[in-house]
Amino acid sequence: MLLNGTNSMTQLENVIYTAKTHTTGGRDQGTSRSSDGRLEVRLSRPGASGDGTNPEQLFAAGWSACFISAMKIAAGKMKVALPDDLAVDAEVDVGPTPGAYGLAARLNVSLPGIEVEVAQRLLEATDQLCPYSNATRGNIDVTVKLV
Repeated sequence: MLLNGTNSMTQLENVIYTAKTHTTGGRDQGTSRSSDGRLEVRLSRPGASGDGTNPEQLFAAGWSACFISAMKIAAGKMKVALPDDLAVDAEVDVGPTPGAYGLAARLNVSLPGIEVEVAQRLLEATDQLCPYSNATRGNIDVTVKLV
């Protein structure tokens, strides 16, 4: 059985990278390892004691890092110099929806020294470039905010 296979969503022109992981145990004392050995994490439920991260933290870290990379591309196209201390604080919520579970997210972007109008245009351009933003658009509640 194939779930969420080829459909009318965005199709890649070519694949430039494929991340591969092997996960066992899920959120509750599970582990996840990348095929290249560069990532190995213990998993736990959000808010649980002990050592381990959760999928929402991993998603927040991945999205914020990708957003910064996309911002560098957008800034280059706009000829905007990014500050060295730019930062994205990502917050990812998980909670029940009618009959399932869902996510919501906030990206709080700090661009010190950039005029508000220019920074806002940069965020809009970045949001259109970032693969995480494109994947979540229209699927979950997302706020991208200049702080």
